[in-house]
Amino acid sequence: MAEPFLIGEAMTGGYGGADILHSCTIAVEKGQIAVIVGPNGAGKSTAMKAVFGMLKLRAGHVKLDGEDITALTPQARVAKGMGFVPQTHNIFTSMTVEENLEMGAFIRTDDFADTMAQVYDLFPILKQKRLQPAGELSGGQRQQVAVGRALMTKPKVLMLDEPTAGVSPIVMDELFDRIIEVARTGISILMVEQNARQALEIADKGYVLVQGANRFTDTGKALLADPEVRRSFLGG
Repeated sequence: MAEPFLIGEAMTGGYGGADILHSCTIAVEKGQIAVIVGPNGAGKSTAMKAVFGMLKLRAGHVKLDGEDITALTPQARVAKGMGFVPQTHNIFTSMTVEENLEMGAFIRTDDFADTMAQVYDLFPILKQKRLQPAGELSGGQRQQVAVGRALMTKPKVLMLDEPTAGVSPIVMDELFDRIIEVARTGISILMVEQNARQALEIADKGYVLVQGANRFTDTGKALLADPEVRRSFLGG
């Protein structure tokens, strides 16, 4: 069977001497949405950071498009086509929206005007507010800036750490709609999300982690229909 487009396989590691991940595997196919859910402290964000190279693995490996990238720095992974949007401190508040997007294109040597136009098509409110300091925007709009900035690198994989944290249900639905649109362009999405039920509804693949290990892995639909997953992780 062909390997997934991006895979962190049997990842074991943590911070200092303590392992947080225990033989954890996370993968996403091209143009699909994979979601990592689980209780607080389950190692969801740690798994994402491990895939992005922010955590040294004691065992396991990470492969992108068939290439082993386990030894690469996060910066080198960005150059290979990975985009990462952390949960906090993910925009430059004193810069305008447009300057934030330009910062996203820092690794590019080509003309990025087309990519910026695509970001503005995806997030029309950003075009409207492009000359405003990003710090003046609402929480949901700031998240759009953060995602838009990551898209400016023309990533093959976009990794989002709790993109809907602290936003209203209406804004959450809108962000999820935009994430689906990004995936439709062929970009793989790997996402950590607290709003497990809503995230699994849009997920091609879902990973339920408990204490840094895989507990359930299936399609989003199958996990939503699984009585044990619903009872234990989705509130019945």
